[in-house]
Amino acid sequence: MKVDFSRITIDKPTNALYNGGMAEKYTSKRVLFPKGSQETFLKQVLATISTQEAAKLCNLSERTIRDWRREKFSMDFASLSKICKRIGIPLPKEVTFEERYWYAKKGAQAGGLARYKKYGNVGGDEKYRKKKWFEWWERKGKYSFHPILNAPKKIRRPRPSEELAEFVGIVLGDGGISRYQVTVTLHSEDDKEYGKFVVSLIKKLFAVPVGVYPSKRDKAIDYVVSRIDLVRFLEKIGLQQGNKIKHQVDIPGWIKNNKRYFIACARGLVDTDGSVFTHRYKVNGKWYSYKKLGFTSLSRPMLYSIYKLFNELGLHARIAGNKDVRLDSIESMKSYFTVIGSHNPKHLKRYQN
Repeated sequence: MKVDFSRITIDKPTNALYNGGMAEKYTSKRVLFPKGSQETFLKQVLATISTQEAAKLCNLSERTIRDWRREKFSMDFASLSKICKRIGIPLPKEVTFEERYWYAKKGAQAGGLARYKKYGNVGGDEKYRKKKWFEWWERKGKYSFHPILNAPKKIRRPRPSEELAEFVGIVLGDGGISRYQVTVTLHSEDDKEYGKFVVSLIKKLFAVPVGVYPSKRDKAIDYVVSRIDLVRFLEKIGLQQGNKIKHQVDIPGWIKNNKRYFIACARGLVDTDGSVFTHRYKVNGKWYSYKKLGFTSLSRPMLYSIYKLFNELGLHARIAGNKDVRLDSIESMKSYFTVIGSHNPKHLKRYQN
């Protein structure tokens, strides 16, 4: 599909940025599009390159690219510049640049002005008060129990098991860990039934509620657990916050050292980041077809861990394009669904039909 970027123009100062004249100065800044323009721009971009390629180019997660497309967050200049250079288009003209977290200062000023108009100068020297509060917090406050500030809600902390290992695989596949939340993002249609399994598994393992948040702009659903205690627990058993590709994550050792756990974790990974597809070919005028399986990961350690496991199980796996583990034969596919199996109805249906 050829994308029309003719309406996206560039003025001279911004062109200087694009050519590197002031790039270093603007690298850490946020790019503010007029309302609706960021969505339009990224839709055009993603009609040219895939979400996965854009994420890899910017060294970010695919979820971040999707968040930018629905204008949940503003883009950073470094990523915008990389995307424009990759596609061969100029930087958008009608954008402005702001420091990171620019909105916090603006909001604080508005709130402070409103308070001053209503109450006058309240509380004495605010800077001095904040300074003393932080001194108290570092010295004593953060070590003392407080029902709001530092008393996270507890979760059930399960022992190592096949179910816990499978959940780790799900998080390593389509999950993400931030400071306060654990999120699993699935396709709203293809993975609708599998999403019910994921919610049931989370509740069984950790005894916590799961928030379900459909996207308004694309076919995705976020399954979210807002528990600091869960984040801490997952870090303790070998997972990390932040970008999985940047960290080049691998399957935790306690899972790889136990064959049953390793198989369960692989099932979670393939159920989220894997695919079952039909390969068709023609011989002597006659069409033949059979099923294949692919697991995709841009984290090299995890990719090779799955490759090694599959071959240890006699599945005759191969690596394609440095990012896919493939099972190509009818025998390997049969062995996969016998030995490892799947809890994702999408995969089972595609294999059986």
